[in-house]
Amino acid sequence: MKLAALLALTLVANPGADLERLYGRVFTTDGRVLEGYLRWDRNEVSWTDFLDGAKEIPAEFLRQAESLDPEYAELRRRERSIEAFGVRITWDEDDDGDPFTSKAAIRFGYVASLVALEDHRLLLLLKSGEEIYFRGASTDFGSYMRRLVIEDAQGGETSLRWRQLDRVDFMRAPTDAPAPASRRIHGTVRTWGGLELTGDIAWDRDEVLTSDVLDGRSEGEDYEIPFEEIAGIEWESSRSARVLLRTGEALVLRGTNDVDRNNRGIEVLDAALGRAIVPWAEFQSITFHPPEARQTTAELFDNGGPLFGTVDALDGRTIVGAIRWGNDEAARWEVLDGWSAGVDYDIEFSHIHSIVRNGSGGVTVTLLDGRTLDLEDSDDVGEDNGGIFVKPDGRPTRLIRWRDFDRVTFAR
Repeated sequence: MKLAALLALTLVANPGADLERLYGRVFTTDGRVLEGYLRWDRNEVSWTDFLDGAKEIPAEFLRQAESLDPEYAELRRRERSIEAFGVRITWDEDDDGDPFTSKAAIRFGYVASLVALEDHRLLLLLKSGEEIYFRGASTDFGSYMRRLVIEDAQGGETSLRWRQLDRVDFMRAPTDAPAPASRRIHGTVRTWGGLELTGDIAWDRDEVLTSDVLDGRSEGEDYEIPFEEIAGIEWESSRSARVLLRTGEALVLRGTNDVDRNNRGIEVLDAALGRAIVPWAEFQSITFHPPEARQTTAELFDNGGPLFGTVDALDGRTIVGAIRWGNDEAARWEVLDGWSAGVDYDIEFSHIHSIVRNGSGGVTVTLLDGRTLDLEDSDDVGEDNGGIFVKPDGRPTRLIRWRDFDRVTFAR
């Protein structure tokens, strides 16, 4: 669809509750209880948005990896030793030290409650009953969090810092709740590599609502344009962008990170995939338009559950059972990350049908809807992968090292 074709498009506001927007009850450290639509860290407002952090890896995962992989055991032994004056001193694992962590992300739709802890940590209580500890590895929580904003039923807003949060209980917006003041930005992004990515948008990984503004300068004049007035944006140069307004007017803006190479990326949330982040260098254009259909209410997220499937090795072994990918991802809510055609992907495991090793050193991922992506360049799909651990029913866990991995097919 061309940008000009959308100039006459009229967006119709939802007259009632927006069931796709984050909604919850917030308990503060000073005893207040606030309820309403939530804007988390500026750029998370929907159930499909991701909470980013570092997940604590259970100690038993590490011990099991050492018992099954002699090479890893030797590496860990060296990490727990030091050589002085020709003598090597080795010590046992320090259970009182900080736990090992790995990059993690989870969609808000899977979370029932969130409890703020000290030292940039939080406890996630999932709908499945699982408890997960996250450590701060982004601005999503901790002292770097860019506030939590609660929009109440009267349209008023309360802004809270991380240190003011005690607990957040997530829930569906009541059906009689009024619509929020702004809608989520939605559109289709095109890249120079020929990709078309459609979903909810976080522009510059920051602007997510139609009331948010695009900043820039044109011919010596400063502009702050609400996204609800923009039909599309095109890459003009590394330092500028062409903005097409719904009035038919076009402006070339420059001078801010909204419209130049300092843009932090255009995030596209696809409910049937996960998240794609398009760098400015790969961005060609975006067309803003309403979604064809909405179905990502909080109730539509399943309980996550364990990864399960069939793993084939290059040496002919086939193992069926519960799967732990890279020795850290073991649930359907977790994500497989990697790069494809210049775009950074976080693919939710629940949407993956199969992962097949390919000749380029990466993998080919086939989604449940039939789409395929060639992923590479991450510790999930490269030589830094910690191995694929498979637990057959009633039998000991087995390991297939990355160098021996051929393919996995997940069971629904």
